Amino acid sequence: MDADQQTPSGRRSRGRFRWLRWVAAIALLALLTAEGIYLWPRLHESWHALYETHIGWLAASIVAQLISMSGFARVQKQLLSAGGVDVRQAKSLSLVYGATAMSVTLPAGQVFATALTYRETRRWGASPIVASWQLAYSGVIAAVGLAVVGVSGAMLAGTRVSSAGLIISVAILVVISAGVRYAASHPGSLDRLVAGIVKRLNRLRKRPAEEGLDRVQEQISQIESVKMRPQDSFLILLWTTMHRVGDVACLGFACLAIGADPTISGLLLTFAFGKAVGTIPLAPGGLVIVDATLILSLTSTASLTATQSVAAAFVYRGVSFIMIAILGWIVFAFRFRTKGAKSHLGIDVEQQRRQE
Repeated sequence: MDADQQTPSGRRSRGRFRWLRWVAAIALLALLTAEGIYLWPRLHESWHALYETHIGWLAASIVAQLISMSGFARVQKQLLSAGGVDVRQAKSLSLVYGATAMSVTLPAGQVFATALTYRETRRWGASPIVASWQLAYSGVIAAVGLAVVGVSGAMLAGTRVSSAGLIISVAILVVISAGVRYAASHPGSLDRLVAGIVKRLNRLRKRPAEEGLDRVQEQISQIESVKMRPQDSFLILLWTTMHRVGDVACLGFACLAIGADPTISGLLLTFAFGKAVGTIPLAPGGLVIVDATLILSLTSTASLTATQSVAAAFVYRGVSFIMIAILGWIVFAFRFRTKGAKSHLGIDVEQQRRQE
């Protein structure tokens, strides 16, 4: 079937789902209206609190967020180093800023951010397996870090919580690390295991025993290039802690900047709630949804008044969302929108295919 024959079918398919856009738009409008009604009586007082924002605590909030971003870039740098790819911190940090800007401002931003990170790390010399492993491993680390923050906040608040999710996340992280270290230190055993599996599958498929084995062995050699040493694990833990503590501190300093005195447990719970809700792909950067969650959580768990919660959420989102997005797009414009960077966005993939 040619393109002309496919076009009417595609149009009908898009027409059938057009109502979903209207539903999403109406839902977003209703959410904005509800938030406006809830916040309207407090907006004047919140604006007064913002007008009297303490410059020193605001500066501390900005510095804390910059430290958090630097920590995440160092996690990425260390993971790539374990895969045999040496990259400067400045390059890793620029990629983190660019990918974050895409993630928090574009529809389906996570997809574009992941593609950018993958293509850039490939350009730095990472094999397809190493680039994918770095993305997956950093995602697991982020999930574990967020779970630790949430559980810590609940325990400080005196709430009994189930640690099953945290235990499972940590177990997955340990299994991945142990598997990678074993593959790097025992290459022969992994080759033999996979070769046996491939031969059995080919026998069931009635194919030659060696069919596809060379490609599988190529993938194994890429896995074996990842060498997770104990010092790598320690540094990854250190930089992950720096990333999470910096982000939580940014929220805490934002509260102090508008004259509030939040509880530690409330800060941790609010941060965990906000980040968890932010992963729901309903709006870029969790716009409105995260803001409402922060306001409600700061009021209910961190001992802030509604007026203070609105002002603190505004300051925190201004630093962690708006400021980082602006910086990220500036970095993207100067570093990734160059003639030689077209392959990052999938415009020039033929050269990459030849290299592979």
